[in-house]
Amino acid sequence: MAAFGHTFPFYADPKPTFPMDTTLSVIITIFLTALVTFIIILPGIRGKTRLFWLLRVVTSLFIGAVILAVNFSSEWSVGQVSTNTSYKAFSSERISANVGLQVGLGGVNITLTGIPVHQLNETINYNEEFTWHLGGNYAEEYTKALEKGLPDPVLYLAEKFTPRSPCGLYNQYRLAGHYSSAMLWVAFLCWLLANVMLSMPVLIYGGHMLLAAGIFQLLALLFFSMATSFSAHCPLRLGTAVLRTHHGPAFWITLTTGLLCVLLGLVMVVAHRMQPHRLKAFFNQSAEDLTLKWSPEEGELLSPRYRFMAESPEPQDIPLSETSSEVCCKEKHPKDSDCAL
Repeated sequence: MAAFGHTFPFYADPKPTFPMDTTLSVIITIFLTALVTFIIILPGIRGKTRLFWLLRVVTSLFIGAVILAVNFSSEWSVGQVSTNTSYKAFSSERISANVGLQVGLGGVNITLTGIPVHQLNETINYNEEFTWHLGGNYAEEYTKALEKGLPDPVLYLAEKFTPRSPCGLYNQYRLAGHYSSAMLWVAFLCWLLANVMLSMPVLIYGGHMLLAAGIFQLLALLFFSMATSFSAHCPLRLGTAVLRTHHGPAFWITLTTGLLCVLLGLVMVVAHRMQPHRLKAFFNQSAEDLTLKWSPEEGELLSPRYRFMAESPEPQDIPLSETSSEVCCKEKHPKDSDCAL
């Protein structure tokens, strides 16, 4: 393009960006809607059960929302720097801007915001995403970015994560993101099973599933930490500054939720051994084991019923007819002549 009138590569007007990731917005909206629904029906619950029920619902929804949201978050490893750097290829113009890098389980997100935003007769506000999950071709997306003529800082950071980059960041983060995402999906499944079991008289298994959900979340953090520990040998230089990354909010909130699940699971296991009656009372379950009773009238399978002597009906005197009374009398007193009278 520079061959025609010395025109610098351009990029179309920045797309209007939503202030939050749309996937995370949908997840948060769904769980908030569920929370509001449970709060609406809260006045229908009486006594202390209302407080216990609200605590269980809020805790469970928080854990489920976190496990699902961090799987799609791009803030596992973040970094930001203010620098004075070049803006476009074939141009000596430099800009002052904030450059941000966000690494998630499925790709990287690069932001470029001018200080001020309007410089060189342009609006410098870019937010570009490059993905590698679900069969995405990162190299192809990078090639398209080159064809668009994205700013130099964006292309420089995106090039560091290409498969052919000598930094090797692509293979590290891609594998770590793949296994971390798998662990989080297993943790989400354990959370679902825990909710099902805690609503049934099998609280100990619900505690085990909650403990497993926390362990799988911690395993996801372990896989991702292994990738970041090997990425410190590739400095990211932008103009006069160096961009350094650190664990982001998604990493820390996953750590908090994982430890919370492990703690709650251990508490339930200990409470089941030490105070099973209080544990059942907390989950609004009767302390006594209930025995199911079926009756033929209900169309269920027949099962034997056993009753104690106290529950047996008292014997009743049933009058006999004259013929049957005479037969009975003769059997008991064969020589008595009064039986025929």
